[in-house]
Amino acid sequence: MTQSYTGGCACGTIRYATPHAPLFQNHCQCRDCQRRSGTGHGSWLTFAARAEMAITGEATQWEVAGDSGNLKVHAFCPVCGTPVFLRFAAMPELIAVPAGSLDDPGRFAPQVLTYSMRGLAWDAIDPSLQAFERMPAG
Repeated sequence: MTQSYTGGCACGTIRYATPHAPLFQNHCQCRDCQRRSGTGHGSWLTFAARAEMAITGEATQWEVAGDSGNLKVHAFCPVCGTPVFLRFAAMPELIAVPAGSLDDPGRFAPQVLTYSMRGLAWDAIDPSLQAFERMPAG
C-alpha cells in the first residue's frame, strides 16, 4: 500500500485523506480550470475510489459544464474559499483534488497536459509531458 494522500483547505475547515494512489495526474488548460485557478491551468490528482476518500468538514459545491459538456461538481471551503475537490457526474466513482491542496504538494507528478487547445502563450507547461487537445478517452 502507498502512503496516504492527505490535504485540505487553507484554513483547515475541510480535510481529505485516501490510502490509494491517484490513477491520473494532469495539468489542465480548459477554460474552467483557468477561471477557477485564476491562472493558465489547474493541476489535479484523480482517485478511483471516491467512496474511500475520507472528507471532514462541509464543503460548498457548485456545478458547471466543462469543455466536454459533461457536468462537474466543484467543492470549496465556505470559510477560506480554497478549492478542495472535484467530482464528475458522468463518472461518479472518481474524485479529483487540486495539487496545491495536498499537505505535500511535492507528491504531485503530472503525467499529461489536457485541453492544450486552450493553452495560453504565457502559461508554459513542461514540453516533455504528452499533450492532448482535449481529455484523452479511457
